[in-house]
Amino acid sequence: MNYSLHSRIRAGEPEAFREIFRDHAQLVHRHAVRVTGDWAAAEDIVSLTFMEAWRLRAKLRDEGDSPRPWLMGIAVNVLRNTTRAARRHQRALGRLPAKETVPDFADELVARLADADQLAAAQRALRKLRRSEREVFTLCVWSGLGYAEAAAALGVPIGTVRSRLSRARTRLRRLAEEELGKIGEPAPRSGQVQGGRTPAARSTESHEEETR
Repeated sequence: MNYSLHSRIRAGEPEAFREIFRDHAQLVHRHAVRVTGDWAAAEDIVSLTFMEAWRLRAKLRDEGDSPRPWLMGIAVNVLRNTTRAARRHQRALGRLPAKETVPDFADELVARLADADQLAAAQRALRKLRRSEREVFTLCVWSGLGYAEAAAALGVPIGTVRSRLSRARTRLRRLAEEELGKIGEPAPRSGQVQGGRTPAARSTESHEEETR
């Protein structure tokens, strides 16, 4: 097997990095858009991913025909870090006085999609999965990586990828149906709770779902 590209990447050859950027930048960008829902943030993810790839180039091993699993593993780690930073940012904003609501990137994103309600429902459902299941699902289903590639990207056995993906599909099917069922439902009146369930009960269930 010819590992010349891997060797060139490890050696820091600029043309080798131009080659992997040309071949894989769109894959990283599509993956980031689907995970974050933010076109501008996805561009930053691409830049950070290739900067990290340059920094970590010596760790690329001679395995497989393509550096794609290695690169997507870096992208997953970049997304983990930026997601944590985004959550801290949102918590900080929540402590500020309320401002007049203005349209944000979500309006632009929705305008580009033919079926925004279904996409939003799918993203809400996806966020309810455990991170390990969400990462496997987005890599294998949304970004088209095979089991072996996803396993290499995440540093787990192929069997783990298969079991996580199976669980993710099962849970997503139920969660997506629940989210889609909410589309078009009238908002509850002030003081009312849909289905006669208390906010405390819903909060407890949400916490249990996240910690499973």
